[in-house]
Amino acid sequence: MQWVRIDNRLVHGQIIETWLPYTHAKHIIVANDAVAGDDLQQQIMSLAIPQSVACSFSTVAGLSGKIMSVSDGASGGVIILFSSCADVRRALDAGFKFNSINIGNIHYGPGKKQISPSVALSSDDESCLQYFKGQGIELDFRCVPNDPVQVRFA
Repeated sequence: MQWVRIDNRLVHGQIIETWLPYTHAKHIIVANDAVAGDDLQQQIMSLAIPQSVACSFSTVAGLSGKIMSVSDGASGGVIILFSSCADVRRALDAGFKFNSINIGNIHYGPGKKQISPSVALSSDDESCLQYFKGQGIELDFRCVPNDPVQVRFA
């Protein structure tokens, strides 16, 4: 099983305390170009992850290859974390396949519309999510697993 999530915070307490137990994942992949090239950021994120869970870092373009190498030797599920909708779209366009995406946290900023307590969308984000829907990808707007789906994206 793979769980795909957009969360601009990437690895943090909610991932460790709620999503790992919910998904039974044994591996986390952070798909982020900046983090993939920053050893210090990788070390900091890795400190939060339990020793029983493996962690990998990948560029967005290299994600499909990383998933293949993880799948060959891993048991259990995989959580794939992206910091933005645009990165997920780039991964999809590069051949990464998935059926649903959890939109967990996208910070508010100028020009964004707050659609739930943890998600604020720019017009680019809205277009991106519409594209996913058009591809038959299910949109799951939850911050943590026991949250009700807060938004039906039009």
